[in-house]
Amino acid sequence: MELLIESIKMDWPVLLPIFLCSILVLAVVIRKWSFYQKNQRDISIYMRELNRELQNNDLRAAQDTAMNCGGVIGEVIEEAVRIFSEQKSGFSRSFDISAALATRKLESNLTILGTIGGVAPFLGLFGTVVRILLTFNILADAGNQAATVASGIGSALIATAFGLGVAIVAVIFFNSFQSIVKHFEDDFQLIKLLFLSFVDSEGQAQSKYSTSKVNL
Repeated sequence: MELLIESIKMDWPVLLPIFLCSILVLAVVIRKWSFYQKNQRDISIYMRELNRELQNNDLRAAQDTAMNCGGVIGEVIEEAVRIFSEQKSGFSRSFDISAALATRKLESNLTILGTIGGVAPFLGLFGTVVRILLTFNILADAGNQAATVASGIGSALIATAFGLGVAIVAVIFFNSFQSIVKHFEDDFQLIKLLFLSFVDSEGQAQSKYSTSKVNL
């Protein structure tokens, strides 16, 4: 503990960037975790409701289902209903645009975690190198002292440990959040496939109707 306190006192200029990175990681993790929890939905429940409403061609009820769902999933469903009612022929492309915008919202600020996960170890290594250089400088002035060498190297390694700790936390949460975003993207694809099944069925029905009309 004394070594840690002494290291902070002596090396605070090089430890400060790592400390700021740790605060930033904590802020992003809390914000994104809260956001994902608020938007988490059991998509299977709403898929059954949407399937029933689309079978009955009740788009108003489908809009109500989207509103009841809420969150990012609800926004995507609501946009899917609007596209389905206005432009069935171009549903796939229009829906992909809406899903991509929703995914961008889910991925916002995740690059901060990825960047800090890659940079923090180097910040710690930089602090270590600076402290070792200062230790050698002190030794040159004071003469060879084993206690001073041990203390200086121990203090230097604290910066590396601090940087690695911040990086490990950032990478863990970055990968975890990427997995959550992938789960949301899978839900978007399920919604798309559901609506496309009705787009295709209507297209087939119209084709059969046109064929029978020509035969008559």
